[in-house]
Amino acid sequence: MKTAEQLRYSSNKLVKRLQRNTGRAITDFNMIGEGDRVMVCLSGGKDSYTLLDMLLALQKRAPVQFDLLAVNLDQKQPGFPEHVLPDYLDELGVPFHVIEQDTYSVVKRVIPEGRTTCGLCSRLRRGALYNFASEHGITRIALGHHRDDIIETLFLNLFNGGRIKAMPPKLLSDDGEHVVIRPLAYCREEDITRYAAERNFPIIPCDLCGTQPNLQRQQIKAMLNEWKKIHPGRIENIFRAIGNVSPSQLADHDLFDFIGLGNNPASEDEPPDWLKPDRRIPNATHSANA
Repeated sequence: MKTAEQLRYSSNKLVKRLQRNTGRAITDFNMIGEGDRVMVCLSGGKDSYTLLDMLLALQKRAPVQFDLLAVNLDQKQPGFPEHVLPDYLDELGVPFHVIEQDTYSVVKRVIPEGRTTCGLCSRLRRGALYNFASEHGITRIALGHHRDDIIETLFLNLFNGGRIKAMPPKLLSDDGEHVVIRPLAYCREEDITRYAAERNFPIIPCDLCGTQPNLQRQQIKAMLNEWKKIHPGRIENIFRAIGNVSPSQLADHDLFDFIGLGNNPASEDEPPDWLKPDRRIPNATHSANA
């Protein structure tokens, strides 16, 4: 059993590791600059609480000045403890705003019972947060996604969407108006879980996401946890690969000019039609039946 001194030392190491990884992600992707107004999206879960803590700590010693505004979207879920986040943020002395929008009823009305609600729910949340950001001069929207979220999303898209796509640490919205950042991109979920327990955050469960059985993300998480046990270092290598892409070693014509590869630079003639490849990768089932 660890002594009090050993526990304190271990806790300090954890805090320093989380702060270091958060600071490194912010620096590597130029997430926050002088005068930025950062909206910290708080859901009441362990990840967003940790995100706020990390940004508050870094704000005190950052070489640039930036403002933080904690924002929670009250989706009007039945039994949602509306007082928890305001009480917590008041105690911290952090400026905050609660957006009230009944997305819960919309999701329950539109999505059939037993179907996954995450897609519609996330779109509605995103719309509400983007609208608030536009109306209040927000220059950065900070989300609490961590390293494991990013890796899980990679496999979800790979296995179920046929795409090599994850979550970028920094993203420009489709309309070009909002910059979304994920300062916890380098942080492990196990560190965040332990930190949240030590800080005793007032966690608010999600009655939409948390009660859905057989979520594909949970299956991916179980697979990755098994890999962690059997193949140490594999998860780290997967995350490293997301930032170490070789387009010429894949088969995406939008990323690499395969058509022009090896052609005579002096010739501007296009290859004949019969030599032009079908850019669609054949379906495995079709190939087997050919």
